[in-house]
Amino acid sequence: MGGPTANTTDVTSENVHGTNPQRIVEKILRTKVYATQYWKESCFGLTAETLVDRAIELSHVGGTYGGTRKPTKFMCLLLKMLQIQPDLEIVVEFVTNEDYKYVRALGALYLRCVGRPADIYRYLEPLYTDYSKLRVRTFEGWHITHLDQFIDELLTEDYACDIALPHLPKRWHLEKAGQLGPRVNSAAGLDGDEEVSEEEEEVVQEEAIVGRLKMKGGSSKKRRREEEAAPAQDEDRVADGHDLDIEATNALRAKLGLKPLR
Repeated sequence: MGGPTANTTDVTSENVHGTNPQRIVEKILRTKVYATQYWKESCFGLTAETLVDRAIELSHVGGTYGGTRKPTKFMCLLLKMLQIQPDLEIVVEFVTNEDYKYVRALGALYLRCVGRPADIYRYLEPLYTDYSKLRVRTFEGWHITHLDQFIDELLTEDYACDIALPHLPKRWHLEKAGQLGPRVNSAAGLDGDEEVSEEEEEVVQEEAIVGRLKMKGGSSKKRRREEEAAPAQDEDRVADGHDLDIEATNALRAKLGLKPLR
């Protein structure tokens, strides 16, 4: 009766942030996860190796959905990872794989929950260059985000996927402590662009000003041509209208037996 159950944290797991790793997910949400059919049928007996098969099947990220705030499959697998605590090497494989974006997102969230601050920055910052679209399921419905935005949320926010994230020190604190080197932007050609950005910006601004002046000059000339042509057109319309008025008047005068005006 007192032995481990399907919801018990693995006995070989270590405490994270001074507590049972499953407690990173709030108790109410954990209880909801334990009650889901997906947890009972698909997460039972999973190991670090077999969990990969379930992660590959993921089609969205998110914490809870619907009016009753049901846990998503993504959240169920996160809690399973917290329960079995896979090795860092496996988590890194999740994060660095380029074939399955939802596996990458799952690994990133798990690492954010349990990893050391230096490892979190070291493995998640390179994902800023991954712009893959992610479907997000929330209690408000569905929406689209991108993996780089998801990573930015993990590194800068205190809350993600309906769970409170452990405190993460600012990057500059770790740099000052010698735990991290200066951030290297892995975006191709970005450093070179920054070196000439001021010169390019001046050239672009000058071209934009010249272009606006040309457009303004051209439009002014066009307006002048239209204004010059307008009086002549108006005079023609007035003359034609005047002739029509005289003809109509003469026709009426003829009916009345009067002499025409001209």
